[in-house]
Amino acid sequence: MTVKTRFAPSPTGYLHVGGARTALYSWLYAKNQGGEFVLRIEDTDLERNSQEAVDAILEGMQWMGLEWNEGPYFQSKRFDRYNEMVDKLLAEDKAYKCYASKELLDEIRAEQEAAKEMPRYDANHPKIVAANEAAKDGDPCVVRFRNPKEGSVVFEDQIRGRIEIGNDQLDDLIIRRTDGSPTYNFVVVVDDWDMGITHVVRGEDHINNTPRQINIYEALGAPVPTFAHCAMILGDDGAKLSKRHGAVSVMQYRDEGYLPNALNNYLVRLGWSHGDQEIFSQEEMINLFSLDAISKSASAFNTDKLLWLNNHYIKTSEPEYVAEHLQWHLGEQGINKDNGPAITEVIKLVGERCNTLVELAQQSRYFYEDFSEFEAGAAKKHLRGVAKGPLELALSKVEALSEWTTENLHNVIKEVCEELEIGMGKIGMPLRVAVTGGGQSPSVDAVMQLIGKERVVARIKMALEFIAEREANAQ
Repeated sequence: MTVKTRFAPSPTGYLHVGGARTALYSWLYAKNQGGEFVLRIEDTDLERNSQEAVDAILEGMQWMGLEWNEGPYFQSKRFDRYNEMVDKLLAEDKAYKCYASKELLDEIRAEQEAAKEMPRYDANHPKIVAANEAAKDGDPCVVRFRNPKEGSVVFEDQIRGRIEIGNDQLDDLIIRRTDGSPTYNFVVVVDDWDMGITHVVRGEDHINNTPRQINIYEALGAPVPTFAHCAMILGDDGAKLSKRHGAVSVMQYRDEGYLPNALNNYLVRLGWSHGDQEIFSQEEMINLFSLDAISKSASAFNTDKLLWLNNHYIKTSEPEYVAEHLQWHLGEQGINKDNGPAITEVIKLVGERCNTLVELAQQSRYFYEDFSEFEAGAAKKHLRGVAKGPLELALSKVEALSEWTTENLHNVIKEVCEELEIGMGKIGMPLRVAVTGGGQSPSVDAVMQLIGKERVVARIKMALEFIAEREANAQ
């Protein structure tokens, strides 16, 4: 049997963190088992669906690298198939038409609540029987599934173990509305059957749906998949994860400068573990993943830990991978990467200092763009009269360099210190402010090498002009 999993979001909003983790778990299990992963868009709620949401889901999946083997399938294009299966159940007396109006059902519900009874649909209620007997062909009606009245639904959840629900707890749910549209609990069964889904990984909020769906699988003569219901994700304060905890949309994490591999690594550990290991390559995730290692307990989202992981991935990933995702941020910040050194070289030099790609793009700016003024605090501290001599000597030496290498630039700084008998800070810091515009950067010789001779010379001259103007104003 080929293992086949699916991710089936509703296109009513963005791809949120909980959905992304479910998609990741489903994808990993399929990969681990040498199986297939299906993407299905559950868009039967025509009023709430939007193409924008569909696009956001597809974009989020692609950004995370969760490529699907089949799909995306759209439920809205399969109504004929669902109606065929509804008619099959009607013909086999496993479903029936109900003509009771919403107002009548509300009235019965109110009576049940007043009598301290559990509100539920009862096909044998006298008022419902009377409504059905009085109906004529063509009157609006729903179609209800004839749920078994005796026994229990038992299934072995791959995360939670044995779950049993008595059929007397389940009523005859609607499988087709008065407008002719099929309902969620019915269409997912038909889809899973038609698409050959063997394993359903989803959130624990679907546990109550599972017994109803199992009864429908069996009524249709369809194989029942294996289920795995994941616990919810909480904020670090123990409350259900929401916007107030920070980003909850996958693409918002892209916007805030996270690498997909870092987010995937973080999400896989939100409920799944392999010993004490924290960092997993994609290959390790696939090879080690199993459904029975997913925790039954809710997980708390910790942004600080995600930030730490992101820094690790920026530092340790191949520069080409980081560059692929950094380019978007450079574009967002209006930085032209073609107007300077290779982006991979900048990443090697600056990357380990940055927690996010937003920071990395910001700290890359001076490699690609000239600036018209220096950072005020850094200039005030380091571009003073005492720096004039060291900067002038450094300028003459860099202008004379025939080979623009980090080693030669290091030697220039060293020679300035020796000739003027000054400490490294007396030339290193003024030089750093001169060539970067600010007081923080990686090793200044390596920075100068990447910026290039023409720009370095021009920027040192600008710093000397700044010092001269500052001295003139002080007199």
